[in-house]
Amino acid sequence: MKVRADTMVCVASGMCVLSVPEVFDQREDDGVVEVLASQPPAGLEDAVREAVLRCPSGALTLD
Repeated sequence: MKVRADTMVCVASGMCVLSVPEVFDQREDDGVVEVLASQPPAGLEDAVREAVLRCPSGALTLD
């Protein structure tokens, strides 16, 4: 599993950070998503999938 974020599409809602702070963060200046772990640690796969589904702008994808 590889997580990708389209920063041009992100609306800075923070849903991903609230769901999986080990994998996602937000830039301080504008709140846009930052992926901390493009390959999430074992055990977080389901939470990452849920975060991708909850993203209101569709900025997150999985490969």
